[in-house]
Amino acid sequence: MIREEDIRKLRKKLIDVKYKTVDTCSAEFEAYTPYYYSTYHGIEDEIHELEQKNKDTREKVIVFGSGPNRIGQGIEFDYCCVHSVWAIKEEGYKSIMVNCNPETVSTDYDTSDKLFFEPITIEDALNIIEKENPKGVIVQFGGQTPLKLAVPFEKENVPILGTSPKSIDIAEDRELFKSLLEKLNLKQPPSKTATSILEAVKIANEIGYPVLIRPSYVLGGRAMRIVYSEEELISYMQEGLEASEEKPVLIDKFLEDAIELDVDAISDGKDVLIGGIMEHIEEAGIHSGDSACVIPSFSLKKEILDEIKRQTAKLALALKVKGLINVQFAVQNNEIYIIEANPRASRTVPFVSKAVGVPLAKIATKVALGKSLKDLINKYDIKEFEKLKDATIFETNPKMYSVKESVFPWNRFPQEDPVLGPEMKSTGEVMGIDKDLGLAFYKSQLAAGFKLPKKGTVFISVKDKDKSKILPIAKKLLELGFKIVATGGTYKFLKENGIEAQKVYKVYEGQRPNILDLIKNKEIDLIINTPSGKTAQMDAVSIRRLAVNYNIPYYTTIRSAQMAVLAIESLKTKPLDVYALQDIS
Repeated sequence: MIREEDIRKLRKKLIDVKYKTVDTCSAEFEAYTPYYYSTYHGIEDEIHELEQKNKDTREKVIVFGSGPNRIGQGIEFDYCCVHSVWAIKEEGYKSIMVNCNPETVSTDYDTSDKLFFEPITIEDALNIIEKENPKGVIVQFGGQTPLKLAVPFEKENVPILGTSPKSIDIAEDRELFKSLLEKLNLKQPPSKTATSILEAVKIANEIGYPVLIRPSYVLGGRAMRIVYSEEELISYMQEGLEASEEKPVLIDKFLEDAIELDVDAISDGKDVLIGGIMEHIEEAGIHSGDSACVIPSFSLKKEILDEIKRQTAKLALALKVKGLINVQFAVQNNEIYIIEANPRASRTVPFVSKAVGVPLAKIATKVALGKSLKDLINKYDIKEFEKLKDATIFETNPKMYSVKESVFPWNRFPQEDPVLGPEMKSTGEVMGIDKDLGLAFYKSQLAAGFKLPKKGTVFISVKDKDKSKILPIAKKLLELGFKIVATGGTYKFLKENGIEAQKVYKVYEGQRPNILDLIKNKEIDLIINTPSGKTAQMDAVSIRRLAVNYNIPYYTTIRSAQMAVLAIESLKTKPLDVYALQDIS
């Protein structure tokens, strides 16, 4: 088999790449901000013309972007790349951006000192590096695409600024990461890898149901599923995810009713800054890119949050991180579990940076360039959390509640059930900020296209496991002046527990008016519907689809329903004020 690097060496002997400029001023006057593209045509190379003319001798730093946007790797990484480029300029270096997506800020002609409009592949990257001879390259801000270049870069002796490829590999490799956590005495949900159906069944029985299963090497949680029985597991494996040596299936113990958290932090190898702890509103099991999140955490004890800060710092220092790291935690019955860690920028960095008023990507870039955290944090509202034997943990100081809500393209996919799960489905996000948590959540819903009602009728239908949890929500809705309608089982449970409700028919019961009739007649103002069983009933799917079509706010988890009711209560009792991002920085 011929290796890619051998073909590259042969190509270089026969023909070398040349770079041409795109004149951003259309020849009307002299361009000082042209961008470059590669070609194998002609003999003239325009790559250094402008530098020679301007006698620009600054050392260069190259930032590799994320390429095309897609679910799981989107515009959030472009934000990080832009802030990285700005930080490079501030430190006196010549900033070079490599990206191939015209719909981004990083490819604006005036963002970087020099822009290469090239694919994010090893050959194109090495071509640019050889021509530019930079001080170093940065791969930790563009998501998974440039991160995959880290190991090939190391083989080619390319200087990588920030976290080393070895540390990245430890975090990416499940077995290496598990060994590190055991060494640090940190907990992780039990997990194993299966390469056949029989092996998957055996592992699931050992770990205990429910389990979270997913194929390896996928983006955005594609094809992930929570499985509650052996029958479901076998069915899932036979649906086309039948494992092989080339495509193993990852099996993790699913932590039911756990609270999930994301932590973004920066380490310079000596000290650690906890940028922000985001508490997910939806329970564990909803993809982190789809769940609504709140900064600061609103339901966990201070002791738990403090321990999460310590564990984040411990892990960052053990991985020898130089820059950003994202760690995902789950808290179940006051036990803290680490789900995964990514020693790079995560999709949450823009939201966290705005929520805490600290430009995390900028600081991380300056750390990668050799600055210490202690030198960089003085100008921001950052305080010392804890002094360790050989390190100091710092933390930001958020002044308001900030809620990140995801935006979904349900109206463009009429056949899709608009319910959340382990597979990422969101295509954007919005933010609400306020001194009051309920109002912050209300603003986030408004920005996402949901206008929560102050009065009217609420339809409630929840699975058996959620029935006891819906009681305080239903009571609060009655106190706030709402009427409640519910189908069979939920109606019976509410009545038995003294909650006034009206019964409404399901479609298959054959009597009118049914719940779909009420929605079409605009008699329902809010829907709380948690999906039941391994496959959602047709009635429930129809209800959620109609909610999308008629733009009725609906919630499919208990925690999101609790937040919606809290928002309505705040809206009815407190003034709604407008705050600027500058108010929280």
